[in-house]
Amino acid sequence: MKMHAARYPEETAVIDGINGRSRVVIEGITPEIDGGRFPIKRTVGERVVVEADVFGDGHDLVSAALLYRRESDPEWQEVALSRLVNDRWRGEFPVGETGRYCYTVRGWIDHFGTWVHDLGKRIEAGQDVTVDLEIGALMVDEASSLAKKPDASHLRDFAAALRTHGGAGRALSPELHFLMDRNGPRHFSSTYDRELLVVVDPIRARYSTWYEFFPRSAGKGTTHGTFKDAEAWLPDIAAMGFDVLYFPPIHPVGVAHRKGMNNTTTAEPGDPGSPWAIGGADGGHKSILPELGTLADFKHLIDTAGKLGIDVAMDIAFQAAPDHPYATEHRTWFRERPDGTIQYAENPPKKYQDIYPFDFESADWQAMWDELASVFRYWCEQGIRIFRVDNPHTKAFVFWEWCIAEIKRDYPDAIFLSEAFTRPKVMYRLAKAGFNQSYTYFTWRNTPWEIRRYFTELTQPPVIEFFRPNLWPNTPDILPEYLQHGGRPAFVIRLILAATLGANYGMYGPAYELLENTPTAPGREEYLFSEKYEIKDWDRDRPDSLREIMTIVNRVRRDNPALQSDRNLTFHPIDNDQMIAYTKATDDGLNLVLTVVNTDPYNPQSGWLELPLAELGIDETQPYQVHDQLGGGRYLWHGARNFVQLDPNALPGHIFVIRRRVRTERDFDYFV
Repeated sequence: MKMHAARYPEETAVIDGINGRSRVVIEGITPEIDGGRFPIKRTVGERVVVEADVFGDGHDLVSAALLYRRESDPEWQEVALSRLVNDRWRGEFPVGETGRYCYTVRGWIDHFGTWVHDLGKRIEAGQDVTVDLEIGALMVDEASSLAKKPDASHLRDFAAALRTHGGAGRALSPELHFLMDRNGPRHFSSTYDRELLVVVDPIRARYSTWYEFFPRSAGKGTTHGTFKDAEAWLPDIAAMGFDVLYFPPIHPVGVAHRKGMNNTTTAEPGDPGSPWAIGGADGGHKSILPELGTLADFKHLIDTAGKLGIDVAMDIAFQAAPDHPYATEHRTWFRERPDGTIQYAENPPKKYQDIYPFDFESADWQAMWDELASVFRYWCEQGIRIFRVDNPHTKAFVFWEWCIAEIKRDYPDAIFLSEAFTRPKVMYRLAKAGFNQSYTYFTWRNTPWEIRRYFTELTQPPVIEFFRPNLWPNTPDILPEYLQHGGRPAFVIRLILAATLGANYGMYGPAYELLENTPTAPGREEYLFSEKYEIKDWDRDRPDSLREIMTIVNRVRRDNPALQSDRNLTFHPIDNDQMIAYTKATDDGLNLVLTVVNTDPYNPQSGWLELPLAELGIDETQPYQVHDQLGGGRYLWHGARNFVQLDPNALPGHIFVIRRRVRTERDFDYFV
């Protein structure tokens, strides 16, 4: 066996990597994603709660600490772990800045604590403890030699006291225990065999409200809109409570194989084509469609939006129109067919002749990676920090892990939304690779049973540690059947659910506001006369617009911190399978929100709701107030079971703020 010399005085020699005097085992750390292969996610101001199994052999007591630091800091910060049950320990630390943090766990035999524990038993048994007190005094002496002033002086005083008559009483002093916990030696400590990572994002990654629209439809009538026209929409979007404005691609649109209205393969004169067919004579992914304006116009829009509290999100679609400069200058980045043509995108039976996908098996992959990453970097330099990434699941996972890390190293406040409606494991892997938010199956989860099952998965470990859902009831690509057939109530139902189930939600805005629900054909989930292929003339002042209810719902989200996190969702029983009820609460319990929704868009439904009052901090002997933030009603409820009735043609949901009676130390009642 190969011997290694000790580096520190308290260490023994190491044999085959084993320190024979380290007696503490550390395992079962949570959160830990895939054995530490991927980081967990938090946002600025949140706390990381860590648990671990820490134990040793024999009967000696064990102590443990949570170590954490910013990845760039050389020194560890330390937090004592608290004992739970069955050798389980817990601690937490704050993350105050964007970037990456490291954490791990250390454990050691607590010789002083063991000594105090055994001394108490000996004293209780009436035994002579003279020698035992000397043993304790020697441990305190050692701690005093390691401590700084004034702890060192206090410890020397305690050591002297232990050696005098009555020293047994001083041995049990809480002050001595505190000083020894802070300064005592940790001989032969064990440290978990890996450092785990936390990626800390801006708060917008945890809580955001997205509004998507095509700036080319911001003009008058069917005249091609500009960034200046889009700026005129900003005050209204801000007033409705949206804080992220998402534009589909703003780059030049290819001419070759341009799609026409309703995705026809032949474009008529004047057809603008799909914004996702990127690239042409005017440039590619780092260029702007001339009809929209200039780069200066775009930066002015970004600045104007920022003053209104809105961040502009760009769509990044890594694909190229046949006339994109990439297709001629870097032909090896694409897959060539036997006939010498480049393979266009397909999702059989769908064909996208106007799009060439990149080949991530290209022999020139390194140059391609560098160029694609430079697209993000270029737009970051222009002031963009939020990117909605189109179909990331059709690109290599390893590329995303590298690319996102590269961008976030220089722009730690960058946010990447994954538009990947695909298999669960693929969606989760993209989140692990670095995407800060992710589209979900919410779009197709309509019944209470489906919603409860799906969101229980999303809001429990390990998924909650790395996957941030962003809920979209519609997109330009997806018109769900629920919206096609449920009328106005269906739109309101899905709005309430998206806004309260998820801290991040978004919508394809004008189409949702104006209740667009006509598909291309029965059984299809695509819009007839889709804005993807034409300029729309939106009459957003129509009396049937959902603008008012959207504004109210977003205001409720803004006013209630409980709705700004995904970590506190709890479902509650209600005796009607068409209804769903759930609460969200802040960590301190001061803000408690109960949402009840009738998911049947056609018929009134009613049911008895049951709440776990004790778990919610509600006194079972006292009434409590529920204030409906949507309809304005105020009710006084008693007990765990209460009746709720909802008519979808009036208002299909309640968002209640629960106010509970709290008694202070002076017996003064108030409500929170």
